[in-house]
Amino acid sequence: MTESHPRISKAVIPAAGLGTRFLPATKATPKEMLPVVDKPAIQYVVEEAASAGLDDVLMITGRNKRPLEDHFDRNYELESALQKKGDAARLAKVQESSDLATMHYVRQGDPKGLGHAVLCAAPHVGDEPFAVLLGDDLIDPRDPLLQRMIEVQEQHGGSVIALMEVAPEQIHMYGCAAVETTDEGDVVKVTGLVEKPEAADAPSNYAIIGRYVLDPHIFGILRRTEPGRGGEIQLTDALQQLADDEKVGGPVHGVVFKGRRYDTGDRGDYLRAIVRLACEREDLGPDFRTWLRSYVAEEM
Repeated sequence: MTESHPRISKAVIPAAGLGTRFLPATKATPKEMLPVVDKPAIQYVVEEAASAGLDDVLMITGRNKRPLEDHFDRNYELESALQKKGDAARLAKVQESSDLATMHYVRQGDPKGLGHAVLCAAPHVGDEPFAVLLGDDLIDPRDPLLQRMIEVQEQHGGSVIALMEVAPEQIHMYGCAAVETTDEGDVVKVTGLVEKPEAADAPSNYAIIGRYVLDPHIFGILRRTEPGRGGEIQLTDALQQLADDEKVGGPVHGVVFKGRRYDTGDRGDYLRAIVRLACEREDLGPDFRTWLRSYVAEEM
């Protein structure tokens, strides 16, 4: 009989980064609020959490991140103006972000790394398993990665990380997992983790992407984790300890993702994400694809 594990209802979204790669755009605007077509990147992430049934969302913020809170709050003046104009379509879009989930916020304070940001969620999460979603990775809603990760966690307990196979020359940009196969084709058991290894030192080509489902024992380990690569408290270091000792927090599994992922972490990939999503939109795609073909033909 499959062991029963607590149902996951909470999502944590670290959003305290400075966004230095997008300066000067992020001098006064949080990078999470940069638009991807016509929605800020962070809204895609909250929508993903809500679609997976996680209606309690804690955002880990920092200084100058107030626009994130404003975006997911009600804007009664704007809503009233749209109502008076009879603009029901735009009114629905404005109200959509405030109706997605119950939002909570806590400031990270000192930027001590992803592990420290996750640790800031401990008072809110308590003793429940929870999901962590990083805002730089946008997962296409047609490829429900987070739902699958929750299923695996409910089946096996412990923690689950999202993995994607990348080219060897790219592995140094990611955390990397050593894995063992299981009876399920898209699930592996994680035996080791390395933060941004050189290609020659990488145990595999499986890169960790920005989705995690974590056992609450991770908090105790993070409190004892010393700063690692870059002088920051690394979440991968804490997960390594969980993988080493399954008696504390259960095993660590990985879900190998082969779906559509949009990386908004750097300028080039951010632009490519916008083009891909715009091309696939029913309202924008036909005209935009026609223009794009014409532009490419002229430039070639």
